Amino acid sequence: MQTRRSLSVTGAAAVAGLAVVLSGSPAAAQAQSCPQGLRKLNIGVAVAPPNVVHTAPFVAKALGFFAKHCVDANIIQFDGGAAGTSVTAVGQGTAISNLPDVAIAQGLRARQIWGLAPRPPQAYVVTAEIKTPADLKGKRLSAAGGIGGFNWLMGREVLRKAGLAAGDVQFVSQGTAGRLPGFVAGQIDGVVLHPEDVYLVLKQKPGAHVLSTIADLLPNLAFNHYGAADSLIAKDRPLLVDAIAAMIEANRAIYRDKDKVAPVIVEATGKPRDAVEFAIDSLTKACVLSVNQGFVRERTEWTHQNAVDNGDLDAAKKLPFDKIVDMSIADDAVKAAGGPVTIGACKD
Repeated sequence: MQTRRSLSVTGAAAVAGLAVVLSGSPAAAQAQSCPQGLRKLNIGVAVAPPNVVHTAPFVAKALGFFAKHCVDANIIQFDGGAAGTSVTAVGQGTAISNLPDVAIAQGLRARQIWGLAPRPPQAYVVTAEIKTPADLKGKRLSAAGGIGGFNWLMGREVLRKAGLAAGDVQFVSQGTAGRLPGFVAGQIDGVVLHPEDVYLVLKQKPGAHVLSTIADLLPNLAFNHYGAADSLIAKDRPLLVDAIAAMIEANRAIYRDKDKVAPVIVEATGKPRDAVEFAIDSLTKACVLSVNQGFVRERTEWTHQNAVDNGDLDAAKKLPFDKIVDMSIADDAVKAAGGPVTIGACKD
């Protein structure tokens, strides 16, 4: 494990299945303004290493937003937002992290508490010979993060556009870090990539092209929402409010100060500066990152119903919005971050 200059690595954490733990001591000057001291919290990131869209915790740490709100954050990287280790950590109350609505409906005692990114930023990228979804038959498609993970789910959605099923292709399980190199090396023929990786792959692999954006494929999809266990909400609600407030400030900084946040994101992602800046521009132009609560009720409800329609969730277990989301934490976090804002056309 390699030590970063702005984020010190503290080693492996005893949270279920944790891949990487990043931590560091907030500034002493900030600590002096915290009457109860700095409160520790494990904050999960859905991908290892993170994509640009996931970097609010890194920005919040590097720019002092966590310290400002008296939070000592350990940033934990999971290998896929739907990975069992991530959901387990949330359910056990040992971390907040990306939490799918289906996990709550299936009995996890937890709620979504903030929408990091209400809209999906990715594109489905394929090799040169694939012109339509029908051409995917018999091909090797990425299942980065495992069967049931986001790449697998989106691959299945693309296949449905051509009347194909998951059994009509070969899904290749791989770590999330293997998506881009695996595609460039010819190990897979179709993959969901984030904007920075789309930028890189179009330069590196002749003929590679975007078959569909996820936003066009599923325009109502709710993408990434942080969740917390009911037990953690009951025990440490003020801490959760402050941690979310810090990440709201971080998202706003990504919109407002690209030059300041770009070096932090470059270090966190390990991606070149030009690719990172391309991704920041893409995310902010499309209002992918939230600037306030990050919840769009219609998206949450559509995504939940889509899970029922796809057979991923028993219809008898379907939940109403207020059983999936604890909106009060996001509301209070927005207040702690200085109140609601609109940045350009972005207001979620």
